[in-house]
Amino acid sequence: MPRERPREERHREERDRREHEPERDRREPERDRREPEPDRRAGKPERREPEGERPRPHPRRPALVARDAARSAARHVRGLTGRTPEGVTSLERTEDGWTIGIEVVETHRIPDSTDLLAEYQVELDDRGELLSCRRTERYYRGRAENRT
Repeated sequence: MPRERPREERHREERDRREHEPERDRREPERDRREPEPDRRAGKPERREPEGERPRPHPRRPALVARDAARSAARHVRGLTGRTPEGVTSLERTEDGWTIGIEVVETHRIPDSTDLLAEYQVELDDRGELLSCRRTERYYRGRAENRT
């Protein structure tokens, strides 16, 4: 069974081998000078597609992720109603944006279980701009939900 050499010994051998290689082998290969480099001052360089291959369509990536959409919706509700949002009740990606449900305390009462809450449905586009906002429901905090 061959004995395994220590790491330092292997590194030393590799270094010695590299030192004795001819100088030309250690240089970077020369660039192909047949094609001139594109003029970058004139704009974007020309892209050439390999023959026989079609360019792949880039998947559509939403400009706004769910977390940012919810924050943007809460910010819009606060600006429109003047009330601080309690939380996000729903979040749905639509074809051209987001639909978010935001819960707001409309009236503070004592005890807290009798607070009057409202849910606002906010529609945003892909950039987080407000498309629509409407109050869809009002209810007491202590009441059981009978929503379908």
